[in-house]
Amino acid sequence: MKNKNKYLIPLSLVITLFFVWAVSANLLPTMIRQLMKTCELTPFEASFTETAYWLAYFICPIPIAMFMKRYTYKAAIVFGLLTAAAGALLFFPAAAIKAYGAYLCVFFVIATGMCFLETAANPYVTALGDPSSASRRLNLAQSFNGLGAFIAAMFLSKLILSGNSYTRQTLPADYEGGWEGYIDTETSLMMGPYAALAILLIILALVFVFSKLPIIRDEESHTGKLINFRVLRRPRLGKGVIAQFFYNGGQTAINSLFLVYCCTYAGLEESTATTFFGLYMLAFLLGRWIGTLLMGRFTPKSMLTVYAIVNVVLCAVIMCFGGMVGLYAMIGVSFFMSIIYPTQFSLAIAGLGEDTKSGSAFLVMAIVGNACLPQLTAYIMTNSAIYRIAYVVPLVCFIVCAWYGMTYRPVSPSISAD
Repeated sequence: MKNKNKYLIPLSLVITLFFVWAVSANLLPTMIRQLMKTCELTPFEASFTETAYWLAYFICPIPIAMFMKRYTYKAAIVFGLLTAAAGALLFFPAAAIKAYGAYLCVFFVIATGMCFLETAANPYVTALGDPSSASRRLNLAQSFNGLGAFIAAMFLSKLILSGNSYTRQTLPADYEGGWEGYIDTETSLMMGPYAALAILLIILALVFVFSKLPIIRDEESHTGKLINFRVLRRPRLGKGVIAQFFYNGGQTAINSLFLVYCCTYAGLEESTATTFFGLYMLAFLLGRWIGTLLMGRFTPKSMLTVYAIVNVVLCAVIMCFGGMVGLYAMIGVSFFMSIIYPTQFSLAIAGLGEDTKSGSAFLVMAIVGNACLPQLTAYIMTNSAIYRIAYVVPLVCFIVCAWYGMTYRPVSPSISAD
């Protein structure tokens, strides 16, 4: 009991990070829809918003792991919070410029800061307590990630999307300020959430600066390599990196195009679409909470396999029916993909010991799947005669997750290496 109390406050603080990076990441689908209006983009062009954001997750994790090896998890967290806050504040000059390229640079900077948080927080949570319950603990922490996603989808999206979707040809003749007035109005709606995000990040940085976090055993010595590439030879991690690449790409392919799908292919108004987006993320949140409870009775490996297979079936339903049936199937996908990321993460770094930071870096790098697979999905959706065939991309992604669950070999209690 004493040991649990020792980790209660640090764990609570770190869990807040899961909330803030979820808010940031899950504003992207809304921003894709909004930038299609303010920058006059196609869905495929607007999908590069995701590329700019998630590319940081490919470029930054190795330097971040080296930073953490040299310093501490706490130092990485504080630096990440301040970097993301700076990126959020840069949104204001970007909005003044009104150039798509400027927005992409801002998203890259924000993502760099969030990448620090994710590379540090995921392994830190697994280390704060009994190794045997690491998957369950990480799923609990990731439940607050689901809460952030729900708030971004259900509430912040409604602050950004006005419900007006005009082109130069359909803009009412009496609209105040004409086309430029419309763009100025729509652009101003994007600024409030990012101002609030910057303030929240700065407050959290100050809290962490003055908080005392436990030193994990591998931080007590700075000996050894700053980054160990050989760790990828361990089957659990190597396969885990592949599974995370496909999971992230599949999840983001569905997330990023959700509002586009609702408005373009299901025929919903923006206000209705954002409500469905909120329900979609609520299903994700409930899936995290229920999945965390179920892990008290079932093994993470089993749950990963079953949840991934269910999502393969649901993606097939989207491909076959589309429309509102496909929309409801997506809400089901959201529920069943909820536990996949944290479960794969904790299974992949199990038994890595002093190489945990290196393993975490490679797993976070796998998020680069978000920077290419959603774009492939958007390209197929835009250029195919049957738009719903695009969901073959997430279907294949969940097949890979099921493969990882089925082929995973648990860590032997007596050894810590593969």
